[in-house]
Amino acid sequence: MAEETGNQRYYRAPCPGCGAPVEFRSAQSTHAVCPYCQSTVVRQGDTLARTGKMAELFDDFSPLQLFAAGRIQDKPFTLIGRLQYTYPGGRWTEWIAALDGDRTGVLSEDNGAYVFALPFDIQRAAPPSSELRVGATTAFAGQSYTVTSNEQVALTSAQGELPHLPELGKPFAMVELRNDKGLVLSLDYGTAPPAASLGRSVQLEDLQLTGLREDSAKDEKGRSFNCPNCGSPVTVNLADSKSITCGNCHSIIDLSQGIGGELKHAAQSEPVRPLIALGAMGQLQGAQWQVVGFQHRMGTEPGDDEMFGWDEYLLFNKKRGFSFLVDAEDGWSLVKPTTGAPVMAENGSTATYLNKRYQQQYAYNAETTYVAGEFYWQVERGQKTFNRDFASGPALLSMERSANELTWSSGIKLDSGVVATAFKLDAKKDMFKRGDALPVSAASGMGCGTIIIVIVLIIILLIILSTCSGSSGGSRSSGGSYGGYSSGGGHK
Repeated sequence: MAEETGNQRYYRAPCPGCGAPVEFRSAQSTHAVCPYCQSTVVRQGDTLARTGKMAELFDDFSPLQLFAAGRIQDKPFTLIGRLQYTYPGGRWTEWIAALDGDRTGVLSEDNGAYVFALPFDIQRAAPPSSELRVGATTAFAGQSYTVTSNEQVALTSAQGELPHLPELGKPFAMVELRNDKGLVLSLDYGTAPPAASLGRSVQLEDLQLTGLREDSAKDEKGRSFNCPNCGSPVTVNLADSKSITCGNCHSIIDLSQGIGGELKHAAQSEPVRPLIALGAMGQLQGAQWQVVGFQHRMGTEPGDDEMFGWDEYLLFNKKRGFSFLVDAEDGWSLVKPTTGAPVMAENGSTATYLNKRYQQQYAYNAETTYVAGEFYWQVERGQKTFNRDFASGPALLSMERSANELTWSSGIKLDSGVVATAFKLDAKKDMFKRGDALPVSAASGMGCGTIIIVIVLIIILLIILSTCSGSSGGSRSSGGSYGGYSSGGGHK
């Protein structure tokens, strides 16, 4: 039965499972989940046919919920459905948004942030997912993209009305590609032919959302459990956490499957003490950040046995999402995952992102050796990546590549004094000093001054100045990374 409400036309029919009314607000929706008996139904004209029963939703404590409304590019939309997927690294959620004129879009998770995407015509047949290797480049509709994620995923639950409904629990490929303009192209191989969508990064505050879960913060306080290793109480404070460490025995606990069942864990020895405590609040770039996670990482350059280390602090702000504060021997930096994928030269010497060109500084293998706190990806001790660090003055760009994902981060160098002051640790300011906490040009100038003093007695002024002007290069110091590690390119 079709009904009109103002300018909104919607369909309503009784559920074949329990008789309760099931509504379709979008003409693009072919499936729905009955909110009363959880039956999955398919629309056949003005009647509904029952096709099965939906599994229980995983409570991800998201501030989003069905019928929350907002605006994108000054156009209204309403969240009408939700799809929950799992992949080897955890799970993520996609929200179906009904727009004007019977269109639907997708609001999905993206490395602790969000991407809003619309259906997209790639203007050619999608290649087999096996041909889209992570790191490879290809073109769709005249735009070049880099493959950043290629995962086998499966639908675990759904809610509301949906434009398509993959078979529950059946694995299929989900491939994501990104470019240097900040675009995210998703290829969903759960349909035939594969469905394509194109989107950009969005902040929830910019979507002018209403009807959010007002009590989500209160709900999170109840997310407590006993550590599966030592039995000590552990409390989860963030909605997006997929891993957490026990404060007593330091075990890493996997939260990707929820806290209601058997929890997987991995023991850690020799704890590393962070300079900035977990839970500390700091003011950086005009926002208040909380330290929610910490990891120590080690690296080696290819062909070199010498190891170097650095620390990464995972910062959280309710409106800006997650960022990484990186503490390396050559300086501090603040970075966050990019939405798009920069274009890198074949030999890796340069990378271009948002019309800015960066020069490679370092290339090395990295491994996570210790973690503490909460993380929005499934963190593991021993996780390995291959990294490339780039710089353009104080601006930084970092690439991290694993077997199935390619992640880029961008950010800026910070002075050590700024970091100490931000977290009200001025009394320990000397402990924050590093080899190069200032932009490259300034730090190099200081190094030249020292060189001038040493050689001014034995060489003419002209040669001294020449030496200074050419001394801004150099080999890698004994520690450092520009990028924070995240779960990578997918909407996870």
